[in-house]
Amino acid sequence: MVLRKARLAGAATVVLAIGFVGVVTLGTYAASGVPERSSASLGLSGGTVPAAYRSQIQRWGALCPEISAPMLAAQLYQESGFDPSAKSPVGAAGMAQFMPGSWDAFSVDGDGDGKRDVWNPLDAIASAASYDCLLAKQVSNVPGDRQANMLAAYNAGPGAVSQYRGVPPYKETQGYVRSIQALATSFTAPADPGAQLALSREAAGAIWFAQSKLGTDYLWGGTGQSWEDGRFDCSGLTQAAFQAVGIELPRVANDQWYAGPHPSRDQLRPGDLVFFANDLEDPRTIHHVGLYVGGGYMIDAPHTGAKVRYDTIAQKDYIGATRVTPDGAAALPDRNPNDGTITRGGGPGGAAS
Repeated sequence: MVLRKARLAGAATVVLAIGFVGVVTLGTYAASGVPERSSASLGLSGGTVPAAYRSQIQRWGALCPEISAPMLAAQLYQESGFDPSAKSPVGAAGMAQFMPGSWDAFSVDGDGDGKRDVWNPLDAIASAASYDCLLAKQVSNVPGDRQANMLAAYNAGPGAVSQYRGVPPYKETQGYVRSIQALATSFTAPADPGAQLALSREAAGAIWFAQSKLGTDYLWGGTGQSWEDGRFDCSGLTQAAFQAVGIELPRVANDQWYAGPHPSRDQLRPGDLVFFANDLEDPRTIHHVGLYVGGGYMIDAPHTGAKVRYDTIAQKDYIGATRVTPDGAAALPDRNPNDGTITRGGGPGGAAS
């Protein structure tokens, strides 16, 4: 969320005080509504971004050298889960979760329709990238990792980054930088599609746990607790399997999708999570997850009336797989199921005030 923490009020004042300079700076990037600067472009991994936004994120992710399409996607996912109608209890709005004052000062017209609409995802994507690049310019004289400094400025304000000559010693800010850079890995297409991803050291333990639950009754919302008679739903089972080996996954399947890189179908290995969606072009429609065990089969908790069992992954709604990593899992936010706000992890406003 852009500049919403109470602790950031001073930083917001500084940024807004240079609003005219900021708007002029944004104009050098996006006066025509088209990115004019690009870095070595990193591609987006298939199925990680809703198809309706993929080209816009890829396009604006090349706006300045400090950002990339996967990093921009990670930010947008962290802020709203790609929901253009997201609104936080404190008033941050849209896919990029801008506060009203920040939107008025720093937004751009991303689709060239002559309007800057916080609820328009194309405007929100362009504005998030433009704001990132403005912050990168404001801390460009600070030594160290330029992307990390930019992300720190997004979270804590450019004044703090300049003061500390790098990422400031704030736990939240340091966690935000780590989270976004780790999460970006899940959105990044491999440079060599044929390269094998490293196997998870925890995979065998997760499989052992899942196998020990074969024959257990399915329970919608079940996470295996004693008051649930040890029953699971699909994502409750995979969450518990990785929790057994020390990896904390989010509760729902479409957040677990981002817990690591995405092997192709011919690269699947035991321990990978396999996912199924109603729309193969939109990861927000993921509705099921299982734990791959090899030979084209997974262990899953399929539906009400069924038991934890072996199932084939050869289903028409298969969208892809994730090789869970500790860093990838740790980068994921937990969201309040009622309003989608972040309750663990994340950037400005990502943790409770």
